[in-house]
Amino acid sequence: MTDHTATFKKLVSDAGIPTTDAEINAYWQKINQDEGTLITNDSDYSPFWRLLNSIVTRAALWFVDFIPTQLLPASFTKTAEGDTLDLHAWDVGLDRKPANKAKGLITFTREATGEGLVVPAGTRVQSVPINEKVYELVITATAEFGYDSLTAVAKVEAAEAGSAFNLASGYYSVLPEPVNGVTSVTNDKEWLTTPGDDGETDDELRLRARNQFLAVNQYHTDAVYRTVIAQFGGIRTDYIYFEHDAPRGPGTANAFVLFEADAPTDEFINSINQHIRDEGYHGHGDDLMCYAMPETLHNITLTLKLKANLASDETSTIKKGVEDMVRCAFRQNTDYDDVVTKVWPQSVFSLSVLTRELHNRFVEIETLSFSTGDIVNAMDVARLNTLTITE
Repeated sequence: MTDHTATFKKLVSDAGIPTTDAEINAYWQKINQDEGTLITNDSDYSPFWRLLNSIVTRAALWFVDFIPTQLLPASFTKTAEGDTLDLHAWDVGLDRKPANKAKGLITFTREATGEGLVVPAGTRVQSVPINEKVYELVITATAEFGYDSLTAVAKVEAAEAGSAFNLASGYYSVLPEPVNGVTSVTNDKEWLTTPGDDGETDDELRLRARNQFLAVNQYHTDAVYRTVIAQFGGIRTDYIYFEHDAPRGPGTANAFVLFEADAPTDEFINSINQHIRDEGYHGHGDDLMCYAMPETLHNITLTLKLKANLASDETSTIKKGVEDMVRCAFRQNTDYDDVVTKVWPQSVFSLSVLTRELHNRFVEIETLSFSTGDIVNAMDVARLNTLTITE
């Protein structure tokens, strides 16, 4: 967000209000002269005069600084933060969405059938390390293998709230404490039933509040449907895309929601559609359906050459970091969000930009190249089918 503090300070200054310590001190001296003060001990070395100046100028400076840095920014939705932004959102009928834990289903596998086997509630499942972080799920209800089944599906919940736990399929594969008879564990595709959420940030809440101004007429425009869909946890206002060209005939439209990592289960999407269609959150004659953003799958090979004289463990660490960062660009994790450009619908995903970002993050890389060129996303989002890294 643009920093408007300088703009607010200019507004105060243009109003003729002194805004610096020197300006306030000069104005204080002028008042003394205009009022004919009898104080003659006004030397800069006078403790009395320095104390008097400080009492006047410091208090005035604190108040003047408070106006452009706190009071004025808090008066506008665009520049308000924290509690004051919550009040602006409340003005248009919105509350900040809280953080919540990811919930889903995870699959256990055993070697042979023929006897009862139970995975107890409380069993922990961890991810492989991602950027030196490990994410953990906890089994919430006992899972039992069927007599003739090699697999059992268990309900899980993230150990903590946050979107970082919404990892792509295959990441959760570690049992820190082995379960007798279980050979492997994994989170399959579309394993999430409820995406985890960090809690709405100021920027995300600001977008919803701005959208609310467009939705105030309550006619069923994009803004109204965007408001309804964005009420659900794990969905951002700017992650909702509309298709208007009557995909199912006159009066029909589609809303596509972009999710981090894998899309959640159909159950989650169905709950949104039920909310819109069955609970009356649609206009007369409207036919809107919500879907997860369609995906295109890509097989990508990255050829990597590292600088000479690196230790073998350092080489392994860098290769793992490169892999995780590329996967982050394709929305499989969130651990490199601050240094990588992600794939977006209706845009071109530039592999040359990703190459530059990898070089900036891992200075040990000498050269690297991708097996494919830029990826053009229409009303869909590119996902990794396979990622192969070769030296």
